[in-house]
Amino acid sequence: MAPGIPAAMERPHFIGIGGAGMSGIAKILAQRGAKVAGSDAKESGTAEALRALGATVHIGHAAGNLADDASCVVVSSAIRPDNPELVRAAELSVPVVHRSDALASLMGGLRAIAVAGTHGKTTTTSMLAVALTELNLDPSYAIGGDLAGPGTNATHGGGEIFVAEADESDRSFQKYDPEVAIVLNVELDHHANYASMDEIHESFEAFTDKIVPGGTLVISADQAGAVELTARVRDRAGANVVTYGEADSADVRVHRITPRGLTSEVTVLLGGKYLTFTVSVPGRHYALNAVAALAAGVALGIPAHNLASALGKYTGVKRRLQLKGEAAGVQVIDSYAHHPTEMTADLEAMRGAVADARILVVFQPHLFSRTQELGTEMGQALALADASVVLDIYPAREDPLPGVTSELIIDAARAAGADVTPLHDKTAVPGVIAGMAKPGDLVLTMGAGDVTDLGPQILDHLSS
Repeated sequence: MAPGIPAAMERPHFIGIGGAGMSGIAKILAQRGAKVAGSDAKESGTAEALRALGATVHIGHAAGNLADDASCVVVSSAIRPDNPELVRAAELSVPVVHRSDALASLMGGLRAIAVAGTHGKTTTTSMLAVALTELNLDPSYAIGGDLAGPGTNATHGGGEIFVAEADESDRSFQKYDPEVAIVLNVELDHHANYASMDEIHESFEAFTDKIVPGGTLVISADQAGAVELTARVRDRAGANVVTYGEADSADVRVHRITPRGLTSEVTVLLGGKYLTFTVSVPGRHYALNAVAALAAGVALGIPAHNLASALGKYTGVKRRLQLKGEAAGVQVIDSYAHHPTEMTADLEAMRGAVADARILVVFQPHLFSRTQELGTEMGQALALADASVVLDIYPAREDPLPGVTSELIIDAARAAGADVTPLHDKTAVPGVIAGMAKPGDLVLTMGAGDVTDLGPQILDHLSS
C-alpha cells in the first residue's frame, strides 16, 4: 500500500493551488485524507475538481485565506515574496514548503520514476501513467497536464509505483530519489535560472546522482545534450545506464517509425528481439517518448510486450496537440509548444499527419527571457507553417525586459520566408483566423500561456 500523509502536511495550504504542478500534489494529499486548502487567481475546472475532493479553494490572494491551524504553506518558484498569504505565514511561523519537497515526500517508500528533459516530460509521464494503469498496477502519478482519458493530472494509487514529472526549470528535480530516472533531452532553456549549457548539464548531473543505488538512468542516445550527459555520468557508481533511440549504439534501438495518419507504428530492438507497437498520437517525437517510457517500465521489471501493448492506450494530454474541434471543414488543435524545438516538432508532426492541409498558427510567445534568448529560433520555426498570427508576449511570472517584444520573433520569421501577421489584440484573433481559414485547413493555437482559450472562440467564429 502507498504511504499515508507525510509529516507536517496534514493541513497544507497551497498558494497557487490551480497550477498544473501544485494542483497535482494537492489532489494526491486530498485523496490520502489531508485537509487541503489553497488559493488561486481565478476560478477554473481545476479548482472545482479540488473542491470535489474536499479541498477548500479561495479565489484571489489574501492574508485571511490562510487558516490559523495550517500545518504548512506550499509554494512554487513562481510565488513572489510579497504574496499576502506568504507574508501571513511568516507572521504565524507556519513552515513554508517548496512544491518539489512536497512532491518528494509523497514519493517516499514507493518505486519512483522521475521523468526529466527540456521537452516531452508531460507526454512521457502520461504515457507511463496510462500504461501502468492499463496493466492494473494502480500507480500514483503527478503530471504537468491533464490526461485526455482520465481527465486529471494526478492521482493517489494503491500500487507501489509513483510516476512524476521532474521539473528542471528551477533545479527542483534534484530533490527526488527515483528508482528510474528518464532524461529525454538536455537543452538550454529557463534563461532566468541558467546562464549556460554547462550549468544545465551540472543540474542534470545532480539529478542523475540522486538515482537510488541499483536504479536505472534511461536516456536518449540521439539528442546531443543527452549524449554529452551520458558521457559525464556513465562511469559513476550506483545506477545502470540504458540508452534509447535511433542511434546504432542505443541499448533500446528504434528500428523503424512508420506514420499512420494521426498514429505511428514503432518497431524497436530490445533484448535481441524486435517488438512492434502502436503510438496513438502523431509525430516522431511522441514515438520516441513512448520508447523512453517502454525502457523505463522494463527497468522496473514489467514485461516489454505487455507494456508495449498498454502504451497504445495513451491518447494524449490536454494542450499537447489536442484536437479542440472542427467547424466549417477546419480543424483546431491546441499545442503547448513554446520552445523552438517543441514548435518545430509539433509543426513537423502535423505536416506529416496531414500532408495536404494548410497549417495556420496562432503563436503566443511565453516569457520575456525566453523570447530574448530564443526569439530568432521561434521565428524560424514558424516558417514551417503556411501562415501565422503572432501575439504579444505572455509574461507569466516575469516583468518586461527593455526592447524585448514579439517583433523579435516576427522579424526572424519574415527573414525565414514566413507569412506572419502581428496582432496585439488577442480578442481579434478568432475573427482574423476565421477570415483566413478555408475548408481543409488546420489551425494550431500554440504557446504555454492563455492562447489555449482561443480554440473554442475560433471554432465559434468558424461555425458562424
